[in-house]
Amino acid sequence: QVQLVESGGGSVQPGGSLRLSCAVSGVSVTTHCMAWFRQVPGQVREGVATIYPGVGRTFYTDGVNGRFTISRDDTNNAQYLEMHTLQPEDTAKYYCAAMGAPYCLDDYYNFHVDKYAYWGQGTQVTVSS
Repeated sequence: QVQLVESGGGSVQPGGSLRLSCAVSGVSVTTHCMAWFRQVPGQVREGVATIYPGVGRTFYTDGVNGRFTISRDDTNNAQYLEMHTLQPEDTAKYYCAAMGAPYCLDDYYNFHVDKYAYWGQGTQVTVSS
């Protein structure tokens, strides 16, 4: 059974930082493209960052480049999202996701929600003063 379990969300003031974690079981982060998405109620789920297996190429959506860093831990089968200089517009529920072949490693599908087979339940991030 595949499980992705996020943790680390919370409430911070603008300019603050958070580190999200995703514990993965049932699939390996060494063979799947791992990603973070976020969603605000009433809006579409958007891709935030993705990391490839192997050499670990990373991709970020505009607006988080330079502030967010995605990483993975092959030994512990987990992935992370370091978020700095958080802004109110970063407020959303953040989801961990995994994508396998044949879409993984094809840049075109990096943030295609429907190509990610496995999802966590999400963790809320709220940025406000």
